[in-house]
Amino acid sequence: MLPAMAADPPPRDPSLPNPHPVSHPTGVVARRVPATDGIGPGRLRLNAIVDGAGKQWSDDAALAALPGLCHDPNADIWVDLAGASREQVLEVGRILDIHPLIVEDVLEGNQRAKIETTDGVVHIVLFHLTYDDEAVASELDIVLGLGYLLTAHDGSWEPSASPHLRSGVEPILKHGPDHLLWALADDIVDGYFPFADKLGDAIDDVQDAVVRETSKETLEQLFKLKRELIIVRRSISPVREVFNQLTSRDIALIDDDELPYFRDIYDHVIRLTDELDNYRELASATLDVYLTTVNNNLSVIMKRLTGVTVILAGIGAVAGIFGMSEAGAALGGGEAGGFWLITAIVVAMATVAAVVLRKIDWI
Repeated sequence: MLPAMAADPPPRDPSLPNPHPVSHPTGVVARRVPATDGIGPGRLRLNAIVDGAGKQWSDDAALAALPGLCHDPNADIWVDLAGASREQVLEVGRILDIHPLIVEDVLEGNQRAKIETTDGVVHIVLFHLTYDDEAVASELDIVLGLGYLLTAHDGSWEPSASPHLRSGVEPILKHGPDHLLWALADDIVDGYFPFADKLGDAIDDVQDAVVRETSKETLEQLFKLKRELIIVRRSISPVREVFNQLTSRDIALIDDDELPYFRDIYDHVIRLTDELDNYRELASATLDVYLTTVNNNLSVIMKRLTGVTVILAGIGAVAGIFGMSEAGAALGGGEAGGFWLITAIVVAMATVAAVVLRKIDWI
């Protein structure tokens, strides 16, 4: 018997923007999209392997066939909700006898990547990354139960486009819902690597900009990139723990034969987090290079100002000794010879000082 449902969260106002903007390393806007929009009916697809034969239903026909399949011990089921409405999620949760807390998490969205086990049912949250003129992180809720796999996501992600499912769902689902979970998760994690490559390209661009010129815009871009690396690291780091638990043999719904597949994904996630750590170190090193370059430029400026000061100080010392009153007399013809001699000596000394300072690269 399904326990009483928890209080439903209030429906979202359609006039309000649903995605929440976050920053992106390439300078475009990134959005996080929840698995369900809670407004109109979405696409419901049901795939099942019954006695070795594959069957498919969609929308209302899928809802009608689902209760009978749930009671068939020889059936392996995949229920896929794309942009589902609130009512669809509640109905599917009721038929599959999913704990109300899991249903509430699916409806609420705005989750972090995680794995939880409730009443013997595994709930996994991952994010699918896409990027055209903007980057979008789409939440994917996966519920693995005895004999079934439930996926809930927005309509932008098409699971059938996964390389593992291009030849159809049946070859994967025949090995069980846990094998289908591996196929979908492998596609999700593989999609992180192009995103990491974009981070690497952004770091290369900033490094080139630092070498060419130290400007305020370059510094702003560098700090923005460091913030982005922290955000991406926090988004992907929990995925490592997800697959660490999936490979720990503590989840009865994961067959031992599937553990090598999940270990392969776990290795990919480790490599990805290592790359992100390297990028973060590169960003920190780039900041150090920027600050060093700024200090070097300041040293060059101070050195040149010192050279100019040496020249002017010599001229000022001579002028202070003889006094400017002598200049008036000399210009009036009273002391022409001495004045012009001292002036010539001062100019010669300044010229020699300028040549010497120029040779040692002080001016």
